[in-house]
Amino acid sequence: MKTKTKLLTVFATLLLVGLLLAGCGGAKEAPQAAQQTPVELDISAAVSMKDALTEIQKNYQAKNPNIKLVFNLGASGSLQKQIEQGAPADIFISAAPKQMNELQEKKMIDPATRKNLVENKLVVVIPKESKLNITKYEDLTQDGIKKIALGETAVVPAGQYAKEVLQKLGVWDKVQDKVVFAKDVRTVLTYTETGNVEAGIVYKTDAISSDKIKVVATAPEGSHQPIVYPIAVVTSTKQVKAAEDFINYLFGSESKAIFEKNGFTMGK
Repeated sequence: MKTKTKLLTVFATLLLVGLLLAGCGGAKEAPQAAQQTPVELDISAAVSMKDALTEIQKNYQAKNPNIKLVFNLGASGSLQKQIEQGAPADIFISAAPKQMNELQEKKMIDPATRKNLVENKLVVVIPKESKLNITKYEDLTQDGIKKIALGETAVVPAGQYAKEVLQKLGVWDKVQDKVVFAKDVRTVLTYTETGNVEAGIVYKTDAISSDKIKVVATAPEGSHQPIVYPIAVVTSTKQVKAAEDFINYLFGSESKAIFEKNGFTMGK
């Protein structure tokens, strides 16, 4: 009888120890849960990347449910000013090196993370139903063209590139009075789609996004600085690891396919 009692006591003790160990094991799971805390990444990016980034955002968040990508899209010069004034930003993607260079000089981006993400082309577009005969930039001097939309040259890289091309080809002085400036390249596209202007100068990627316009001319090689989109981590970020992981994803095969589908070529 005593032996049976001892066995029951030993069994009860082992059971208790097992329960205690299980309880300790459960406590160890807490740090794991902490690692799944949602992370929000604020990304200031050139508005000409809107379509590609929207698709990339969907894919990335499906694979990384604890990461929320928040895009602030606009003219690169305006985004630069916002970052300088303290607007929340973990990553900056500019449509030209100029804005990135100025932030780098002010030590507001990490140069070690800076890379050239994609490249683009500059094209002349007209409304789809337009009967104008335009095959090159010089044709913008025609009398039938009363208004030409460009991005505001002070803050919109597409506008800066457009002016550079027109100056290089010797027609800027002839078309300057026809120019209607827009706040960003997507607004240029809208002005052209609606027929508020006879022609607009936008990126190839913007033209691909619309079925209401047609491309009639591409800027000649050497008529402007290469259209390069640099990317970098903003130095004020508190999400360095998450920012670097997302940048690496942008250079991967999935993102490459999306960029190329939208008319970009990968940076060199």
